[in-house]
Amino acid sequence: MKRIVSTDDAPAAVGAYSQATTNGSLLFTAGQIPLTPDGDLLADAGVATQTEQALDNLVAILESEDASAADVLKVTVFLGDIEDFEEMNETYAAYFDEEPPARSAVEVANLPKGVAVEIEAVASLE
Repeated sequence: MKRIVSTDDAPAAVGAYSQATTNGSLLFTAGQIPLTPDGDLLADAGVATQTEQALDNLVAILESEDASAADVLKVTVFLGDIEDFEEMNETYAAYFDEEPPARSAVEVANLPKGVAVEIEAVASLE
């Protein structure tokens, strides 16, 4: 059965979506952008800083379900400019240094609020 996941340690959902959902075995996060839990948007920061905030949000959601980055099975990274891949990847690697999950990284035409990166994940809770 589906259960909604929500934590104050990540930005609140501001639309018709949840921070994450789970069936008890798998956790699916919504895309995380560089928005702090306090609502500060880091759209003017560099890609490394934006990636760090998006991943901090993702980790906060994982931790709310007693999971960690080590439990992530698949990540999708959406970039406003694929030329930012290397900068994003350097920051990303610090979060998934051992046994990294499967990952897709794609360039998209636009991201919410004009940010440079959005990151979503699927994690195992077993």
